[in-house]
Amino acid sequence: MTGSALTPQQLASLRDLERQVLWHACWMVHNANHLREKGEVKVGGHQASSASIASIMTALYFHILRPEDRVAVKPHASPVYHAVQYLMGNQTRDKLENFRGFGGAQSYPSRTKDIDDVDFSTGSVGLGVAITAFASLVQDYIGSKRWGSRPAGRMIALVGDAELDEGNIYECLQEGWKHDLRNTWWVIDYNRQSLDGVVREGLWQRIEGIFSAFGWDVKVLKHGVLQEAAFCEPGGETLRNWIERCPNQLYSALTFQGGAAWRKRLSDEIGSEAGVTELLSGRTDDQLSDLMCNLGGHCLETLVRTFGDIDHDRPTVFLAYTIKGWGTPLAGHKDNHAGLMTKAQMAAFQERIGVKPGAEWEPFGAVTSPGPLRGFLKAVPFFAKGTRRFTAPAVLTSGPAFLDDRELSTQAGFGKILDALAQRGDALAERIVTMAPDVTVSTNLGPWVNRRGLFARERVADTFRDERVPSAQKWEFGPSGQHIELGIAEMNLFLLLGAAGLSHSLFGERLLPIGTVYDPFVARGLDALNYACYQDARFMVVGTPSGITLAPEGGAHQSIGSQLIGMSQDGLASFEPAYLDELSIIMDWAFDYMQLSGEAKHDPRTWLRDETGGSVYLRLTTRPLEQIATRRGDASFRQGVIDGAYWLRPPSVRTRIVLAYQGCIAPEVLLAAGRLAETHGDVAVMAVTSADRLNAGWTAAQRARRHGAIHARSHIETLLSAASRTASLITVTDGHPATLGWLGSVEGHRTISLGVEHFGQTGTVADLYAHYGIDTESIIEAAESVVRTDAMPAAVRVA
Repeated sequence: MTGSALTPQQLASLRDLERQVLWHACWMVHNANHLREKGEVKVGGHQASSASIASIMTALYFHILRPEDRVAVKPHASPVYHAVQYLMGNQTRDKLENFRGFGGAQSYPSRTKDIDDVDFSTGSVGLGVAITAFASLVQDYIGSKRWGSRPAGRMIALVGDAELDEGNIYECLQEGWKHDLRNTWWVIDYNRQSLDGVVREGLWQRIEGIFSAFGWDVKVLKHGVLQEAAFCEPGGETLRNWIERCPNQLYSALTFQGGAAWRKRLSDEIGSEAGVTELLSGRTDDQLSDLMCNLGGHCLETLVRTFGDIDHDRPTVFLAYTIKGWGTPLAGHKDNHAGLMTKAQMAAFQERIGVKPGAEWEPFGAVTSPGPLRGFLKAVPFFAKGTRRFTAPAVLTSGPAFLDDRELSTQAGFGKILDALAQRGDALAERIVTMAPDVTVSTNLGPWVNRRGLFARERVADTFRDERVPSAQKWEFGPSGQHIELGIAEMNLFLLLGAAGLSHSLFGERLLPIGTVYDPFVARGLDALNYACYQDARFMVVGTPSGITLAPEGGAHQSIGSQLIGMSQDGLASFEPAYLDELSIIMDWAFDYMQLSGEAKHDPRTWLRDETGGSVYLRLTTRPLEQIATRRGDASFRQGVIDGAYWLRPPSVRTRIVLAYQGCIAPEVLLAAGRLAETHGDVAVMAVTSADRLNAGWTAAQRARRHGAIHARSHIETLLSAASRTASLITVTDGHPATLGWLGSVEGHRTISLGVEHFGQTGTVADLYAHYGIDTESIIEAAESVVRTDAMPAAVRVA
């Protein structure tokens, strides 16, 4: 069915579908805003942005696309997407009627919230565009392995022209050029209108120049077949030249005003030229309006021919001229981005499009003869094989890779654990793929890369090795490589992690992606990280060095709030181990967790929903720590590490001071505990490996108790219940004190929270720990202060 030529019957069917899709898209927005009961704020829905891309999506979904293709739909075309899926039986009327309502079809296509087989979630503009390039790279990566056998599809983004202001798109272009990107299409809905106005003149030339510079094939679809035919008439070349010169704002304004306005303007400006008067007079106002609105992006023949004629796998961008609000009373008006048709406008639109009252939700209410159309839809290639969301079997893990180093940082330990996994050469190691934004060596991925190589579709020799130049790094690229080299752009890292973390669903092959990044720069890619988690992509991100431990580098390379990011980010289990045994246990657990997809039910032991699985964030450090005597065989220790905390020194009935820490601050805390014990007896020490999981379990257990599960107890409640209510709690972390400050609310312990709240300075770790009050002396001082307060008479404490 694909190809550059359309039979008259195919064209008629596509035009019927184009009209029906446009109707449903506009009607569901109208229903949500004017007919359905709604809350105190506007619902919205972008009728004009949907109308401008209805023809493009009709040509693609009903004629061009194949089952192996994957599409990221521009956010504001969600109504069109749901309308297409509704016609194919993949969306329900109930959800369309509840568009943008609770449980209804989503405002922007969502893999996790919608039922209609969304390939890529969209919403944060630009990210849905860029991820298609990285999905294509992941597809090539899988195809290069012995177990990758599926046909290659095209990764397609439907792009709003205003999205091209997003910087991540251009970061992505350079990465694509470096990796010889292919099988990627971006279709730009060039309606030249954004939320705040009309785009600048000549933008198309900048677009063409940028994409051409990065090796993309650029196809400009400016004129439809009606305009091309008119250009061949006497006066037609004059009309073409006038259209080429016409400013965007004027073209939009005349489109909104209609045929009579077009006639007057054209008559006034070029009517004296040979043949123009006859060209205009031979058309009614409606026909003249249709002619002037027949841009390439609204002409099914032009769209199908241009898409179908692509006979290569080079990345291709289609610049499709369109009209915002095309086919509706909103067409061309500069305020139409968030505009809605009034009830009167909708009534006129309904009559013109041919939908009878009462048939608004009928799948083919805008079609005179739906019989042939039903047969046409059964043969549409894209939907021919049913749902295109795959599953992949889980890769079995082989147990923690424990290390025996007496002193080492968790960052270095991470590298050694990966190296040990590489040496095992089992199924787990085969499915791991690593990536880093130009920090491969400095985040300790070097040993893994040396054993597993860098990925490229074609082999690239290690010139330094061939020239016998001594180097600790083996930089050989090839199809068997398992590390993807990225430039220094964190957005690209998280987009690639997102694409690789969906490989089991998009391509039917399981990957276990691991990305490393400087911990403070997690924030630079936070939008893309959130986007990846929102899609339920599965990956491990390793942020290092943590806190202010890279002390000589100063505040630019020190992280304060990344712990809070880990706690607040949905879909991401955050850990900060201090010791190597903890790290080994967490990484082994993480590989299983990344592959789970079970029912969202709470574990009654922790009140965590681990069966759903998710991604994992490890906050590691470059600071070497002396390791505590091994506890790796202790089952309760292992479970505590995963659950989020364990007693390093448990409390007794005499305990009056409890120290709780997370991360590499452990030596300062343990030294403080020893010194405090000399004067205050038993001092308990709690090692927190995941404030995130502790907090999630605690809030879930509280919620459960409010709803009647009176015996619900989270892991942190169980731990802290062992300490007397009269004991005081000192929390310490190399990060924001709020990370652990909430622990005092669990059982009502008086709490002092120590941490870092300001940008770091340069110096040694000892200098900075003392400066910010998280060194041993500061911990002791805090503990002594609460002991003194407890010893005061009640009246004095109140005063």
